[in-house]
Amino acid sequence: MGGNPTIFDVTRYGARADIDISQALSNAWKDACSSPGQSKVLIPRGIFKLKKATLVGPCKAPVMFQLQGTLRAPTEPSGFKDGDGWVSFQRIDGLTVTGGGTFDGQGLAVWGKHCTQTNYCSKLPINIRFDYVTNSLIRDIVSLDSKQFHINVLGGQNITFLRVRVIAPKNSPNTDGIHIGRSVRINITDTTIETGDDCVSLGDGSKQITVTNVTCGPGHGISIGSLGKYQNEQAVEGVVVRNCTIKNTTNGVRIKTWPDSHDGVASNMHFEDIIMQNVGNPVLIDQEYCPWNQCSGKAPSRIKISNVSFKNIRGTSTTAVAVNLACSSGYPCQNVEIADIDLKYNGNQGPIKSQCKNVKPKITGYHNPAPCTAH
Repeated sequence: MGGNPTIFDVTRYGARADIDISQALSNAWKDACSSPGQSKVLIPRGIFKLKKATLVGPCKAPVMFQLQGTLRAPTEPSGFKDGDGWVSFQRIDGLTVTGGGTFDGQGLAVWGKHCTQTNYCSKLPINIRFDYVTNSLIRDIVSLDSKQFHINVLGGQNITFLRVRVIAPKNSPNTDGIHIGRSVRINITDTTIETGDDCVSLGDGSKQITVTNVTCGPGHGISIGSLGKYQNEQAVEGVVVRNCTIKNTTNGVRIKTWPDSHDGVASNMHFEDIIMQNVGNPVLIDQEYCPWNQCSGKAPSRIKISNVSFKNIRGTSTTAVAVNLACSSGYPCQNVEIADIDLKYNGNQGPIKSQCKNVKPKITGYHNPAPCTAH
């Protein structure tokens, strides 16, 4: 791609620091999107109030969204429906979001007020949504204090997240860092996520996902699932999580599926070269995932898990059961390998140990705790 892009600066469309810039941004986007050559929507340095932005393609040429300043959401969310994004990018090919700026969701005003721990806040907006976005790069941006999920990718293809920062306190509910669903070839690299829920969570239909050089914590760790709650979920396949550091989280790397679930498949999931610092449940397959007893635990999960590896995982655990592979009694896990695990437990709940259920893992390399035997 040669030549300089045409710049569409929101301040030329009437954006100022003291007013809501939703209309100015919408107009700048429409002009950039219909431009025949490369274009750039520029939000310069400064703090700009933004009620909501839905930026829709397809566009005639690649568009860059350059946020140098801070976009600030209203403290009170109104006019949002279930699953809405505060800033949404939809049906765009060749999008770049960059600039070093901050998407400030101002979540502190609503956390814990609109919902209880057991009642998912679906009407609270997701900070940044990418719906059916393809061949795109999201780099050098900050998502701060989202009211709900920070970043949500749905129906995406070939997207890279590079040097993204997610920041929220550990008590912020439902603030997953990056959630991916029904998307193919998504890469997350050199990224730092501090939040109150999963740092990275992969829903159904996540395929060819790579997570590398991610620092996670606080939060709930890096999770596949939960799977099996809904009918007709798509398979999860081809996940690599490598060279990550997870610290001060409630879980490390985990695969979670609901009991009494719908049918499903999750395969070819590999976790390797992970450092755990002060992490609960460092290595976890949980096919009995049932928070707040919302489900029947009597019937086994019907998600078939296969071809999983946990390799070169080291550090410290805050729970005595450092490796816990709890697979489904109806569909035991197939072809699970654990290799070179070196975890230390500093607590007082007895010696560190491994547990297995409905799985016969292949054991190679060094092991502390001693590897479990299936029952």
